[in-house]
Amino acid sequence: MKNGIQLITYPDSLGTNLKELHEALEGPLKGCVKGVHILPFFPSSGDRGFSPLGYKEVDSAFGGWEDIRRISSQYDLVVDFMVNHLSRQSAEFKDFAGKGDDSPWAGLFLPVDRVKPEGEFTTEELAKIYTRKPRAPWIEITHDDGTPRKVWCTFSEEQIDLDIKSETGKNYILDSLNFLADQGAAMIRLDAFAYVTKKVGTSCFFLEPEIWEILGEIRDEMAKKKVELLPEIHEHYSIPMKLADKGYSIYDFALPMLVLHALYSGRADRLGEWLVQCPSNQYTTLDTHDGIGVVDVADLLTPEEVEMTCSALYEKGSNVNRRYSSAEYNNLDIYQINCTYYSALGEDDQAYLLARAIQFFAPGIPQVYYVGMLAGANDIDLVEETKNGRDINRHGFTLDEIAGETERPVVAGLMSLMKLRNSHHAFAGDFEVLASSAEGKLSILRSLGDQSIRLDADLGTKEFSITEMNSEGERVLTL
Repeated sequence: MKNGIQLITYPDSLGTNLKELHEALEGPLKGCVKGVHILPFFPSSGDRGFSPLGYKEVDSAFGGWEDIRRISSQYDLVVDFMVNHLSRQSAEFKDFAGKGDDSPWAGLFLPVDRVKPEGEFTTEELAKIYTRKPRAPWIEITHDDGTPRKVWCTFSEEQIDLDIKSETGKNYILDSLNFLADQGAAMIRLDAFAYVTKKVGTSCFFLEPEIWEILGEIRDEMAKKKVELLPEIHEHYSIPMKLADKGYSIYDFALPMLVLHALYSGRADRLGEWLVQCPSNQYTTLDTHDGIGVVDVADLLTPEEVEMTCSALYEKGSNVNRRYSSAEYNNLDIYQINCTYYSALGEDDQAYLLARAIQFFAPGIPQVYYVGMLAGANDIDLVEETKNGRDINRHGFTLDEIAGETERPVVAGLMSLMKLRNSHHAFAGDFEVLASSAEGKLSILRSLGDQSIRLDADLGTKEFSITEMNSEGERVLTL
């Protein structure tokens, strides 16, 4: 993967389809990104593409495989694979739902009686299962012969869990992944992978050693195609660190809240402590298609600091309301807050650019969500229309809108920062925190050979400067 900015976008959010996405990348956004993570573009029955019917078709509303390959020929392409589940509307599940164990796809899904053949889960066993939904992690179906059956369903009722230990499950997964690799994917993001391990009497979440066996088998297969994996997990930072220690790339989902805490409090020490210890084989984010994660930062901030940051986010976030992260707005995930990052910073251009500068100087490869790339504010009209809290951060931009947004000073400044991150050789070298004080001073140095670049910031005033140094001397850069 190239050491440059990656864009995260839906296939129809920068323009109305994949063809227009390519036009935007080659037009007003030219030079800003080295890679593109296109969120699910497959036929799907819900969850904005995350309930796929399969992986061998592009939803015709977005375009075709030729559009995907056009983008992958110029940019590192990241695609999603929902390793935990498949759509309830998929042909495979419909066949199993009808025929039961007589279906050739019976082994692809996970009946509860396969996890516990001896009987029902007890109240104590059910309480141990890690879930972010206030219900049991399964649904009941009835086969055509009248037999009732419970099947595992961790997330929505449209997302039926896979049995990845069965031969049918393994073959389906590896066949789908190889197909995506052949279409030009440079990296495959394994969505919700930590939920694939099911075992009675456990949390059914990131179970060791089973999780390593599963990941290892997928990594070995993808290595044949020179495709990297990016396991996705929102949890205590120590779990992603385990992945990093075993050589997997990870997400730094702790960074968004740490940066907000630093900018809200005017303190740089907590942020600096994390930057010193976080791994280099990571992908950094401030915003994604989901909310701003809270659980990821536990123990990097104290409970009081977490509460302060959450409260400040609701206070400063333009028009954001706690109910947008509630059942009323179709979101029961208490571990994320729905808000754009620009709005989370009170739509303060200076604070926003500093936040991005910190992200770009941090260890790892930066990812920038499309709304954040255009410094987008909360889309209250959309969230009120759909009653889906996450839509607050999912405004779709036409090509004309993109051209207009790039003329805003904050977006122009961000694009300059992105081009700097993509082009300066020092970002491929060493990382050092020179200062990170409780009084708000933050200084980060990136260096390679005789080339260095330094970020100096005051978290209290939000003022910052970027200085380039080489054998000829130093100069302060302007955005």
